[in-house]
Amino acid sequence: MRLTVTKIDDDGATETVLAEKEAVRLSENMGPEKTLKQPAIDRTLTALESFRQSYKNLENLKIRAVATAATRMAVNQKEFLKLVKKEADINLEVIPGSAEAHYDYLGVINSLPVVNCVIMDTGGASTELILVQNRRAVNMMSIPLGSVNLTEAYLEPDVISASGLFKLFTAMENVYNDLWWLDRGKNMPIVALGGSNRTLAKIQRRRDHFKQFWDIHGFRMTARQANEIFDEIISTNLADRKNIPGLSKERADIIAGGLSPLVLLTRHLDSDRLIFSRQGLRDGILYEHLNDLENDGVI
Repeated sequence: MRLTVTKIDDDGATETVLAEKEAVRLSENMGPEKTLKQPAIDRTLTALESFRQSYKNLENLKIRAVATAATRMAVNQKEFLKLVKKEADINLEVIPGSAEAHYDYLGVINSLPVVNCVIMDTGGASTELILVQNRRAVNMMSIPLGSVNLTEAYLEPDVISASGLFKLFTAMENVYNDLWWLDRGKNMPIVALGGSNRTLAKIQRRRDHFKQFWDIHGFRMTARQANEIFDEIISTNLADRKNIPGLSKERADIIAGGLSPLVLLTRHLDSDRLIFSRQGLRDGILYEHLNDLENDGVI
């Protein structure tokens, strides 16, 4: 879960005054019954209350809180939303996958000089794909497969088996083959966002001895470099993965599942380069809000 608070001046200039994140894994152990489990709900409520304490004294505050894949698919969605309102006083809005993909597109296109590309946002329970041609989003899709549920469905928690990885790759390849428009992204760069994909850039930047290895916005790397890192990740056990520079320990158990969609997409599209974005969903919402303020004559 992520919080961003942005100050907007009368001339439309913006300044980020607060940025926080908490790893809550809301989709953990949802299973085939698609039920949000109590430990994940408790972690989420704790994070939301922490966020609320951070922003509650700010003036002229407009809050937009959105929930994505895990809440979208949850059979106990209504109960969860009521609990969030009761415990954290937040009106949580469940957005469809198409809206999530659209906001990802707005975040990328307003912050990176890309013209033709495929945008991929890999989250915990979904992956968004957007085909961009001449800076316009011409096709987009949200797939209910992400780092957490792919790991739970196919991969072992410690040593990853060849069989598990093969089954995961086969499942993703079947999804890609069903997206007829995806082939129009052949040979285009992939703009990658989402926690797992950004981790790939952080690992490479640590290898390249960047002092600010976490500052990955606009960073480029080759598909070959991505394959080398992925090879190391799937060749090590959990304890060794936790010691890979640039890879946070709390993500080590799901990083192979989280990177699999991206690694496979580079092959499916025959793409040889990746561009990383720190701007996505929340930034897309901000750009939309700024546009509305401008149209209303507020800024």
